Amino acid sequence: MTPVLLDPDTVASRVPELLRSLAGPDAVPRPDQLAAIQAVAAEGRRTLVVQRTGWGKSAVYFLATRLLRDAGAGPTFLISPLLALMRDQVAAAERVGVRAASINSTNVGEWRAVEAAVAADEIDLLLVSPERLNNPKFAANVLPLMSSQAGLVVIDEAHCISDWGHDFRPDYRRIAKILRTLGEGVPVFGTTATANARVVGDVAEQLGGDVLVLRGPLERASLALSVVTLPSAAERLAWLAQHLPELPGSGIVYCLTVAETKRVAAWLTAQGIDARAYSGKDDAEDRLVVEDALKGNTCKAVVATSALGMGYDKPDLAFVVHYQAPDSPVAYYQQVGRAGRAIDEAQAVLLGGPEDKRIWDYFTQTAFPPRRQVDQVLGLLEESGGPVRPTDLQRQVNLGPARLDAMLKVLDVEGAVVRTEGGWERGDPDWVYAAERYRRVTEARR
Repeated sequence: MTPVLLDPDTVASRVPELLRSLAGPDAVPRPDQLAAIQAVAAEGRRTLVVQRTGWGKSAVYFLATRLLRDAGAGPTFLISPLLALMRDQVAAAERVGVRAASINSTNVGEWRAVEAAVAADEIDLLLVSPERLNNPKFAANVLPLMSSQAGLVVIDEAHCISDWGHDFRPDYRRIAKILRTLGEGVPVFGTTATANARVVGDVAEQLGGDVLVLRGPLERASLALSVVTLPSAAERLAWLAQHLPELPGSGIVYCLTVAETKRVAAWLTAQGIDARAYSGKDDAEDRLVVEDALKGNTCKAVVATSALGMGYDKPDLAFVVHYQAPDSPVAYYQQVGRAGRAIDEAQAVLLGGPEDKRIWDYFTQTAFPPRRQVDQVLGLLEESGGPVRPTDLQRQVNLGPARLDAMLKVLDVEGAVVRTEGGWERGDPDWVYAAERYRRVTEARR
C-alpha cells in the first residue's frame, strides 16, 4: 500500500476538534503533541516521543490514526506490553471514531475473528502484545498484513527495545527486524516516559531512518516524594499497617518478588486493610479482577511487582509506596508516575530494605542465559533432529519453566533457536554466544 500523507494545514485544523472528543471540551493540544502528529501524518517520519506519564502520548497515535484512516491509509499496528491497558485503549480509541481490537494472551478465542477483520480492513487500530510477534500462527497470518497494509506502526514503551534500559524485553528486539519489512515512507511512532540519553539514542537507532526525537521535562508537580528509612522488614510492615489507612484514596505497594507481594498482602489483610497481591504470574482473569478493584476504589491497596507498572491508568491513584526499592532511578520514576495524574497531590513513599541489592543482583545475573546451560540446550536440539517440546527440555536440563522460557526467548531473538508448531529447533548453526555483549550490558545495568 502506498503511504498516505496529509496536508499540514488539514492536520493543524482537525487536531483540536478530535482531541476534545477524546479528552473533553477543555482539552488543548500541547505543542509537541501537534508536532508529533504532523511528523507522523504529514511527513511520514519515524518519531520518538519521550514525555512524562500523563502527558498524552496515546492521544498522538489515536488522532494520527483517525486522520490517516480518513485519508485512505491502512490500519495502525500498535505493539504494546500493557495488557492492563488494552481494554482502556480500545475504549478510548472509540471516542475518536477509531475501531480498535487487540490480540493478546487474554483473548485467544477472539484471535481468528480479529485477524479476519484486519484482513477485511474493518479494524483501524490493532493492539498486539510483543510476545505475539513470535507466535507461529500470528507470524503467518498477521505480520504479512502489517508489512503490506500498515498506515502507521506504533511502539509503546519503546525503551523496552534497548539492552541498556531498565526493562529490556527480548521480544522487543524482533521489532527492528519487522520495521525493515515496512514499505518506504510508512511512519513509525515510538513512545516512552522512562529513557535516559543512552537508551534514547539506542532506541532511535533501532527505529531506523532520520528519527525525530521530541523530549520534554520529567517533573510532576502533583507527586510528593519522601523516603522513610527503616532497618528491618518487621518495621516496614508495621509502618504499612499504621500509615496506609491514613493515606487518602487507594494506591499501589511495590515489591520486588512475587513471594513478597503475597506475604505483604496477607499481612495487611490480617491487619484489617483490604489489600490484594498482583504479579505477572497470576492468571489473566485474576489480574483483571484486581485491576478493576483498584480502579473502582473497592480495595485500599494492590501489593504488586512491576507487572502493574507501565501504562496502568488510574487518574486518581493517590499513593505509591515502595516496600522494596526498584533497581534504578528510571524504574522508580516510572512506578511513582502511576500516581497523581488527575489529583492535586499524591504521596510516593520509598521504604526499601537491606535485601534490595541482593535481589537486584540476582535479576541482573539471570538476565542473560549462562553459557553452560545454553550449550546444553543447543546440544539437545541438535541431537533431536526435530522439534522438542519445552516440557521435554525442562526435564533434560533441569530448569524451571520460567527460567527456560526466558533463555529460549533470548536465543530465539538472536537466531540460535527457532520456535515451530511442534516445539523448539536449532536455528543458525553459526550463532556464537555473545559473552562480551552480555558482560558489557550487565556491568552497565549494575
